[in-house]
Parts: sequence; C-alpha cells; structure tokens
Amino acid sequence: MSAFPNSPRLLKGGLVLLDPGNGAVRSVIALQYNPDSLSRSFQIKAMAAEGTDRSEALRLKGPPVETFKLDAEIDATDQLEHPDRNPAAVDLGIQPQLAAMETIVYPRAAQLQQSESLALSGTIEIAPLEAPLTVFVWSRNRVVPVRLTDFSITEEAFDPSLNPIRAKVSLGMRVLTVNDLGPNHRGASLFKAYHQLKETLASRAAAGVFGSLGIGGV
Repeated sequence: MSAFPNSPRLLKGGLVLLDPGNGAVRSVIALQYNPDSLSRSFQIKAMAAEGTDRSEALRLKGPPVETFKLDAEIDATDQLEHPDRNPAAVDLGIQPQLAAMETIVYPRAAQLQQSESLALSGTIEIAPLEAPLTVFVWSRNRVVPVRLTDFSITEEAFDPSLNPIRAKVSLGMRVLTVNDLGPNHRGASLFKAYHQLKETLASRAAAGVFGSLGIGGV
C-alpha cells in the first residue's frame, strides 16, 4: 500500500477460472506485480492466398488469432519481513501461488479419479477431460477468454527448506473466439463483448486527414 493517501489505487492483472458449464467462478488469480510489458500478436485469417479467386482477396474468414505473452514476478520477500502475519509464506514460500497457476493446466484430481474408476469398471471414456474456462483480465477494457499455450516457471531463490521464495512466470495465451467456442458458450459472450469494445475504442481515436499523409485523396 502506498504511503501517500491520495495515490491512485493500482489495479492488478490476473486470471479468472470459470466452470465451463454454468459459469460459476472457481478461482481468481491476481498477479502480485503487474508485468512491465505485455506482448500481443495477430495472425490474420484472410481468404487471400495463391490460387484463390480474386473476389476473395479482401474477405476475412473470421477474427484473427490474437495472442498475449507476459512475464510475471512472484516474490515472498515482503511477507517474510513480517513472519507473524504471513505463516504460509514462512512454511511454504510462494508454492501456494505457483500451485494456483499450475492447476490451470492440470485436470482436477477428482476428474482423473473418476476416469480411472470408469476404466476399471469397463466403461470407455471417449471425451477428453474439460478444463475450466480461463479469462485473462487486464483492466476492465480487456476481459477475454483464453487458452494457455505456453507456461513456464523459473524459480530464482529459495529459503533454507528449499521452498521457492522468488520466481518468474512466463505465460503465453491464445484468445478464444466465437469460432473456437461456439455461439452459446459462456466464453463466446465474453469474446463478443471484447470485440465490440475494440470497435467502441476505435471510434474514439482522432480521425486522420489526407493532408497529414501528403496526399489529396485516394
């Protein structure tokens, strides 16, 4: 907390895990420190390609494949300065915070146990286990469903019991669109809101003029 009472409240980026069926919140994971940078890329889904009809040159097949990449830091130093108030940090370091993020890419233990029981009883389970719907939140203007594509942890410091007390977490995320999820999925409504907000923000950008480009028109 800032020592200055009039300092603005700093919002945190993070992830929200939702039940894919009913949309209930399973967990909220706030990043301890906001990354210094956020990388985004877009793979355009256009019809144009060699050998295609000229009438297809300007057509889009759907939203682009948008990806996010960031590096987040997790550090127990501040908590360890006040051990009486932070017993979990003393006992476990930052393992609980790391585990909360790792569970995103693990099936739930109960799901695995259920699949094992079905297999032992002779029941064939065909459908893969469904993960929670992951929502990336980076301010109220970016609330978007994603799938983790890259996830790595570099543990950089340890306490005497070898609990990690400082680590860097690298996340790569792919935005999930209506085409990925289907029109009736909870994540589809989140993507549509995200898409519409882009258009609203774009409408507030200052309009350019031909003169600034050195031409009179096109």
